[in-house]
Amino acid sequence: MKTPSSLGLHGAGLGFRRELLDALKVQVPKAVDFFEIAPENWIDFGGASARDLRAFSERYPFVCHGLSLSIGGPSPLDEMLLTRIKSFMKAHDIQLYSEHLSYCSDDGHLYDLLPIPFTEDAVKYVAARIKRAQDILETRIAMENASFYVMAPINEMSEIEFIRAVVEEADCWLHLDVNNVYVNSVNHGYDPLEFIRQLPTERIVYLHMAGHYHEADDLLVDTHGADVIDPVWQLLDQTYALHGACPTLLERDFNIPPLDELAREVAHIAQIQAKYPHARHAQRA
Repeated sequence: MKTPSSLGLHGAGLGFRRELLDALKVQVPKAVDFFEIAPENWIDFGGASARDLRAFSERYPFVCHGLSLSIGGPSPLDEMLLTRIKSFMKAHDIQLYSEHLSYCSDDGHLYDLLPIPFTEDAVKYVAARIKRAQDILETRIAMENASFYVMAPINEMSEIEFIRAVVEEADCWLHLDVNNVYVNSVNHGYDPLEFIRQLPTERIVYLHMAGHYHEADDLLVDTHGADVIDPVWQLLDQTYALHGACPTLLERDFNIPPLDELAREVAHIAQIQAKYPHARHAQRA
């Protein structure tokens, strides 16, 4: 199994999207140290799309962030997808794959990320599927804490207890989405900093930052379609103080502004990281 320090990631990153390709071909912003890609959106593409991706993957580190593995779902684990992802990662020398700690399919794709019941049985079920995914990929993977809006009908533990139990049982890494913590803290009424304080530092390998939609004072929707707000920036700073300045990526999935506007937010990540020069991100380079 690879170790975090062998992944080649450091600094601040940006999601690699086709809408940004023309601008990225002209110039990659200086603040961008790495890119993230959804493998499902690129595996089957050849021709110009494949050549475009290759031109960047040969120059910059990439991370794979999956969309459809449905690690907590009732359907059999999609081992064929994992095999294809493994080949894709090898072809582009991608060292890290992450997925959502949730599920998105039953008999068919549900087009949303749904919460797994926080139970001991679910911990064992999900951890076994993560272990199988790691066996197929031949590398440790990272699971991302997911945003959710309705609690599962049966819960035996808290969200933080569930996350800690899963990553320990599966012996996997944690992909920490800071905005998801903030969104859930508002929607479900808990202290986001205390939540982050309880996460296992040694498991955190990679962070996400994103914007959300303010539906009501007690309802935020995780959209990845807006600028990051000040309380989430503050929470990122506090996260670095607690756990070290891990590699951190800006997500923007729709309402995508010009590259220079996104670059300012990526640069803001880098500015906060610079406050922690001896933190863990410097050891990952």
